[in-house]
Amino acid sequence: MTVRAFLITGLTVSVLAACAPVPTPRPVATASSSAFSADDFAWSTQPGQASIEGRVDFNLRGQTYGCTGSVGLTPDTPYTRARFATLYGSTNRAAIPASVVRQRTVADPDADYRGFVRSIPCTDGQFRFDGLPAGSWFLIAPVSADGLEPIVLMRRVETRGNRTLAVTL
Repeated sequence: MTVRAFLITGLTVSVLAACAPVPTPRPVATASSSAFSADDFAWSTQPGQASIEGRVDFNLRGQTYGCTGSVGLTPDTPYTRARFATLYGSTNRAAIPASVVRQRTVADPDADYRGFVRSIPCTDGQFRFDGLPAGSWFLIAPVSADGLEPIVLMRRVETRGNRTLAVTL
């Protein structure tokens, strides 16, 4: 066999191999990772050295909104991530009318994760969470302006070590 014939044969085999169908793997059936599990929240109950120092400075169409009530801090778990994606349309940050959030339906609405949520009053537009372990959290703050529908602000944050995280909603 000549070198030219050898190269042509090798090239033909390579082209045919590249065109051959490749079997696609079937997805493996697994339980939903977004199902509520108290074990997923365990990390958030540990004492820590991190803090979140926040303030609300939200404006919409020239209207200034102030916090109303308390700011919630919810651990980021597969369950809360799926829940907040449904409620807020994002797992990073959102500003949604409170009535829209209330109208949305989440999977497993009876799962009681409230025992893992921290809450602190928002005073003069400021709030602070101390003693937090390192991890990912969701801040939730209801805000309102005179005569306008209340809005719920959501933002995902991450605490690390003994640092204070400054956040503006």
